[in-house]
Amino acid sequence: MNNTLSAEDMAFRDEVRAFLANEYPADIRTKMDNEIELEREDHIRWQQLLHQKGWAGVNWPVEYGGTGWTPVQKYIFANECAEANTPRIVPFGLAMVGPVIYTFGNEEQKQRFLPDILASRVWWCQGYSEPNAGSDLASLKTTATLDGDSYVVNGTKTWNTYGQYADWIFCLVRTGGSDTKAQEGISFLLIDMKTPGIKLSPIVLLDGTPEVNEVHFDNVRVPVENLIGVENEGWTYAKFLLTHERTGIAQVSKSKMRLRKLKKLAAQTDNGGSPLSEDPFFSRRVAEVETDLLALEYTEMRVLASLAAGSSPGPASSILKIKGTELAQAIDALNVEVAGHYALAYVPEQFAAGFDGEGVGSGTLANTARVYLNNRKASIYGGSNEIQRNIISKAVLRL
Repeated sequence: MNNTLSAEDMAFRDEVRAFLANEYPADIRTKMDNEIELEREDHIRWQQLLHQKGWAGVNWPVEYGGTGWTPVQKYIFANECAEANTPRIVPFGLAMVGPVIYTFGNEEQKQRFLPDILASRVWWCQGYSEPNAGSDLASLKTTATLDGDSYVVNGTKTWNTYGQYADWIFCLVRTGGSDTKAQEGISFLLIDMKTPGIKLSPIVLLDGTPEVNEVHFDNVRVPVENLIGVENEGWTYAKFLLTHERTGIAQVSKSKMRLRKLKKLAAQTDNGGSPLSEDPFFSRRVAEVETDLLALEYTEMRVLASLAAGSSPGPASSILKIKGTELAQAIDALNVEVAGHYALAYVPEQFAAGFDGEGVGSGTLANTARVYLNNRKASIYGGSNEIQRNIISKAVLRL
């Protein structure tokens, strides 16, 4: 990589490395290295450190506090953060609703919301999917009826990640009548989670953690000034947001770091008298993942260059989402194979309650099953991979 970096890029890389070496909090680093679930305050503290450095709005325009980085600088930053195993930026504010607001919001909304999003002073969550509207999101039923200077919202959102931490939620709601087409009757609302009538019901995942929720709205009154853009045009804003979300889901840099750790651990794992890394079947599977990951990395760099030029990632975001999540899950499966019987030590009930006992095996072997189970959802959220293939077939193949 050094051969392709300019002197300026190498200086930037050194600056990022120095920052991570000196400013990455030791307690958060320890949790990340030992795969211990981070608290809300851990995420906020890390993101506010980035903000103080001026590095929070990686993809934001400079006029709204963004970094103004080139695609290469974004690539360097992502790789160095992955190598240091820093927390992933919680995407709902900085990567999702923030871009929607600075692209489609009015000036008052930009001044009201963007500074707090950039500084991680407000935690956002997402209200898209519903019990009967997941991949077919346009069939959502949550309604927002205009009543004077407020919308009255009724319905239920599901698979709401970290809603228990959130101060605000951005929601897709149905404002159009029965005579409008499904996509043409949807609006984009910003809702204060402290508003009367909002109730959260935790959903326990396969790994035993209540990471997601159902959010119930019972006659929740939302000021009309919290409508983004034009009423009934929310589907346009939703598609814009989802392309940015899917691009971020790929997590190529993180997968590269995890694969390096996997190869190192496999070389230290006994497989009947020889290292597991020398097993032909296992090494072939690792090589396949490594080859696909390299190809995906170049796709991600092309998308970054497109974004820097002001273009939308378009269907390429679907490619990143599909392959990125499939490769992450393939690495999960290989890690479970390396862990072997140590992976069986994982007990969801203990980890959900905050397990603090002595681990078995070396490193985080006993935690590989938890990571494997949690990441099964990656190929579903942000639009299932099956839906992404439909998008590619329509947008690229014209089928």
